[in-house]
Amino acid sequence: MKALNINFMGQSKYWWVMLLVGILLVLGGFAYWFWPAAGYAVASQLFGWLLILAGVVQLCVSAGENRPQGWGWWIVGGVIDIFIGFMLVRSVILSEAVFPYFLSIIFIFWGISAITSSVAVRGYRYWWLHLINGVLLLIIGFFFLEAGYVQNMIMVSFLTAVSFIYWGFSIAMTAYDMKPVKEIE
Repeated sequence: MKALNINFMGQSKYWWVMLLVGILLVLGGFAYWFWPAAGYAVASQLFGWLLILAGVVQLCVSAGENRPQGWGWWIVGGVIDIFIGFMLVRSVILSEAVFPYFLSIIFIFWGISAITSSVAVRGYRYWWLHLINGVLLLIIGFFFLEAGYVQNMIMVSFLTAVSFIYWGFSIAMTAYDMKPVKEIE
């Protein structure tokens, strides 16, 4: 009898790349949490490079032969991540001024994406975890929007560290969802 694997992400033998990106995001978040004096510019540059890496991974996963369902979201998300990543890396002054707004756009997009995917898998087990993830990502996005509006650097620094950590765990869990299941004979 074959094992039944129902998930909306699909399977990929490159699931470990997503896991690596998640681990790097978590490490970046903890580094920024413990050394906030390293500077706002370092965080925006680091986040820019991680966004470029995450965008490339998303494009590679969506272009593979075992591409996941909803691969259009992966392409759009990858392009947005790469664009915003290059904008952050391009100029330190620009990245410091618009860093909270870029992060707000990213988290709101991924929140909407997670909520949409939770509706798509509504009949499956644990669909509500995707809904909770989407709502939390939307809340983080709106907090970044508010922090950028008032230019509160302490709040942006705290949110950046928390978002690195949360986003890294979220991507790592997605990687395990993408891991192929061995067939039971």
